[in-house]
Amino acid sequence: MYIAKETRYDNMKYNYCGASGLKLPAVSLGLWHNFGSNGNFDTMMDMCETAFDNGITHFDLANNYGPYDGAAEENFGKILDKSLRPYRDEMIISTKAGYTMWPGPYGDWGSKKYLVASLDQSLKRMGLDYVDIFYHHRPDPNTPLEETACALDGIVRSGKALYVGISNYNKEQTIEIAKLFKEMKTPFIINQRRYNMFDREMEEDGLKDYAAANGIGIITFCPLAQGLLTNRYLNGIPEDSRIRTDGRFLKETAINEETIAKVRALNVIAENRGQTLAEMALAWILRDNDITSVLIGASRPSQILDNIGMLANMTFTQEEREKIDRITK
Repeated sequence: MYIAKETRYDNMKYNYCGASGLKLPAVSLGLWHNFGSNGNFDTMMDMCETAFDNGITHFDLANNYGPYDGAAEENFGKILDKSLRPYRDEMIISTKAGYTMWPGPYGDWGSKKYLVASLDQSLKRMGLDYVDIFYHHRPDPNTPLEETACALDGIVRSGKALYVGISNYNKEQTIEIAKLFKEMKTPFIINQRRYNMFDREMEEDGLKDYAAANGIGIITFCPLAQGLLTNRYLNGIPEDSRIRTDGRFLKETAINEETIAKVRALNVIAENRGQTLAEMALAWILRDNDITSVLIGASRPSQILDNIGMLANMTFTQEEREKIDRITK
């Protein structure tokens, strides 16, 4: 029987999510990869327990995480039943809807019909009465924004979610929906965006500064650029890498001489800081307190432990910041 470590909160850092009273761990565990039907269940459970034992209280899912769609939520529900459910009140569990989930006109995008039905399905798969955060996963160009915002507000009022978030919304889209949420007094607290040293679109479109100035939390995914910001590809492409086994996200063409030269230069900075490149890349995201949490993915428990090692050194000198900018921008 699993018993959580008594020391689980000793070393993790927790940040307020925007202007809300909710705190998220600096490192959160995403179940995007490796928690579907193609994963090993014992390894999944070990990763979740390792995360929780080390202060990672936030577990992030979506209705379509798999493969197959819904499999990650089903497996997480089983993990809750086998070990973590007694600790439910110590956990932040989030899920999303917005991408294609089932056939026909009602299983995609941002209508009230889809969002309410999808969350009901997610709650059943995980065996939960509510989630802590429910996200709209992507903007819908065809559904009125008021409908999506009202659906999310209604979900909170129904008790099926405590807070709402959005994902993949740019600055202008965030401003528009934030106005609606403010009028309805909806507990909108967070935007989830892709962000790392190589992908700074969130800075370029102004969302990062806007969110910080307006009490909106930011949680980032792909903080290691699908593994590029690690030492994994410094000497070629390993046969067991995601490029070889699943080329949907990181393409082999991304591993070129120019990119690897940048990675090597970043690795030198990390070594001088006494960190791995992955640790430095995660710490860099949290460098100025504008980001609430970084979402990490993992295929084994040791990777989780390696990633949270960044908590030991999260401060950057001005010289280090400038060097990183010159290399990556």
